[in-house]
Amino acid sequence: MTKTTLLFILLTISTLTFGQTKTEEDAIKAVIENAYIGGIHNGGPIEDIRKGFHPSFKMLSLVNNDISQLTLEDWITRIENGRKQNAEKPTTKAVCEYVNITISGNVATVVLNLLKNEKKIFTDHMILYKFSEGWRIVSKAYYKVPQ
Repeated sequence: MTKTTLLFILLTISTLTFGQTKTEEDAIKAVIENAYIGGIHNGGPIEDIRKGFHPSFKMLSLVNNDISQLTLEDWITRIENGRKQNAEKPTTKAVCEYVNITISGNVATVVLNLLKNEKKIFTDHMILYKFSEGWRIVSKAYYKVPQ
């Protein structure tokens, strides 16, 4: 086998491997951006939230040295109430910066910074599973940046 042939094979394998990972990473980012950033933080349709979050989702919060849990439906109720109360107020669009995405088979962990007006508001740690219908967010823990 010549060096050229070996180099071609190695380049082809690395392209296929990185291409697969990138595709999964893109799918994960799409779920986060549609359901979480768009749906929750930027006022998108509630249906987008439900598509991206698994029904058994739990958000974990550290409050007074104890862990509290919030279900998806309770979070959606809070979001809907907040939208009604603030219907006349202008909203600041949120964006995210991905810090890290780790994929191991059908599970992924994502660390991201949520920003509004270029200021970091939260650092989120999310866990996603890949179901037959695709990636869905199953859990979230976060750090709220003091303002």
